[in-house]
Amino acid sequence: MAIWLLEVRAGVYIGDVSKRIRETLWQYMEADLGEGNIVMAWATNTESGFDFQTMGENRRIPVDMDGLRLVSFLPVEEPAL
Repeated sequence: MAIWLLEVRAGVYIGDVSKRIRETLWQYMEADLGEGNIVMAWATNTESGFDFQTMGENRRIPVDMDGLRLVSFLPVEEPAL
């Protein structure tokens, strides 16, 4: 079975994989996360046509609005002077 993932920019991949492969990839990324962050999105049968999950520190926070998954942005932190 071939797994096709296209790297569109450093660290950003697009592919069409099964739920089992997606969960396995997530486990590998989770184990090697360090101080980074991860966002994984996939096509599914929802109002928006996709779902996603995140891990690690990120300004983008998933928010459920009456069953529709949206993305909220945290404010930019200003550096202390």
